[in-house]
Amino acid sequence: MPLIKVKQNFQITLPNSLRKIFNIAVGDYMEVEKHEGEIVLKPVKVVHPDQAYFYTKEWQEAEAKADKDIAKGKMLGPFDNVEDFAKAMKS
Repeated sequence: MPLIKVKQNFQITLPNSLRKIFNIAVGDYMEVEKHEGEIVLKPVKVVHPDQAYFYTKEWQEAEAKADKDIAKGKMLGPFDNVEDFAKAMKS
């Protein structure tokens, strides 16, 4: 396990090997917690409130279903115009 040094302003540098494994980039957020006498850092991805719906369980289940339908060829289109789309939706 790599040894790191606490620097001025209590900053630390994460080893490159761990940054690559956890896909951590400059500007990313980390959650810090104390667990059984140890400091635990967890990468956190921040989601804009306007996009939070996408990460709900219901939305992800619907996305998975849509992906399966597409893989099975259960889809309509593409359409050349709105009229063709409207006809397909009525059938």
